[in-house]
This record gives sequence, C-alpha cells and structure tokens, in this order.
Amino acid sequence: MGLAWVVLVVSGVLETVWAGALAASGTLHRLWPSLLFVLALAASMAGLSYAVSHIPLGTAYGVWVGIGAIGTAAYGMAALGDPLTAARVLCLLLIVAGVVGLKLLH
Repeated sequence: MGLAWVVLVVSGVLETVWAGALAASGTLHRLWPSLLFVLALAASMAGLSYAVSHIPLGTAYGVWVGIGAIGTAAYGMAALGDPLTAARVLCLLLIVAGVVGLKLLH
C-alpha cells in the first residue's frame, strides 16, 4: 500500500478520534477533549488533503468517510452505550464492503 493510502487510513482513524473527542467535549466546554478535537480534526483534514493529491477525490473521500463512520459507530457502541443490534452491524458491514470496493476498483 502506498504512502497516500497509509495517510488516508490514518486520517480516517483520526476522524473517529475527533468525533469521539467532540462527544466528550461537552459542546466544546471541556478544555482537553476540545483541544484533542481541534488537533485531530486538523490532522485528519491535512491527511485527507495529502491523500486526494494522489488518489481520486471520490475514492479518497469515500474511504475516509467510511473509516470514520465505522470507527465512530463502533466507538459509540463499545464505549458510549449506543445500541448494538444486528441491523446496525449489518449496515456497518455494508459500509466496509463499499470501502473495500472503492479501494479495489481504484
């Protein structure tokens, strides 16, 4: 996997980090989660920006959003008490299939 893909995957994971930090920030009223939110958001966007200079925009953005959505949903279910149902897991697996498809068809 090329550097652009590694950066893209890390940026997608950082999307999960900033989403989790945003939830923990209390609408940006808690200092440390708010700071983590801003830093992770900036790093995630910078990585996405780098990736789209090497990977087609639609592919890069779809993969980035997919990783972030899957990671954020999994975090919500594992740590925040979001519902864990077969239907939700199936929907997440469909997102995984889409992300894998975008990578394979790149």
